[in-house]
Amino acid sequence: MDKIRTLLVDDEIELITTMVERLEYRGVEADFAVSGADALEKMKYAEFDVVVVDLKMPGMSGPDIIRAILKNYPKIPILLMTGQGMSLEGEDIPKGIVGYLPKPVNLEELITKMREAIKANG
Repeated sequence: MDKIRTLLVDDEIELITTMVERLEYRGVEADFAVSGADALEKMKYAEFDVVVVDLKMPGMSGPDIIRAILKNYPKIPILLMTGQGMSLEGEDIPKGIVGYLPKPVNLEELITKMREAIKANG
C-alpha cells in the first residue's frame, strides 16, 4: 500500500499537531484542520485517503462535519475519535463512519484502522 494521506480534524491544536508530527514520523502523510469549515476547505485542494474526525467540536459538531464530508466526498472512509470514556450511545452518529477510536489515540491502532478503512473502501 502506498503512503497513507490523512486529514485529522480536532479543535485541540496541541493534540492534533502532535498527532500529525508522530504520524509523519511513522510514514503517514498527515494534515490537520481545527474546524469543520477548515476541513472542508482543505479537502477542496488536497486528496486524502482517510479522514479522522473528533466527535465533540465547537460550532460544527463531529457528526455535522462527517455529514458534510460524505455529501461532497461519499467514498472517503471516516474514522471518529471520541474522548476517553465517552460513549457513542445517544449520539447522532451519521452512517458512513468506518470505525472509532477512544482518546488518547494509540497511534499504532490508528494507523491499523486507517489501513483497514482504506482497504475496505478499495
